[in-house]
Amino acid sequence: MAAKKSLADYQKAYEQIIHADQPRRDILLAGLMNEMVKQFKIPIVRNEVWIRENPEIAAMYRKLSITRTL
Repeated sequence: MAAKKSLADYQKAYEQIIHADQPRRDILLAGLMNEMVKQFKIPIVRNEVWIRENPEIAAMYRKLSITRTL
């Protein structure tokens, strides 16, 4: 299994990805989102309790989602 990434690592990856051309950017962002779901156990269905308990992770995940154009 791959080493766990910090939220800062995800931010750095995001900053590199946003410079990629479409549709590669969307594919890379989707991959990053999938990694976050696995690592941080992000619920598939919106869970207000989880969001309240993990605001930084939720904000980063939302930022990735908003940046995608798929």
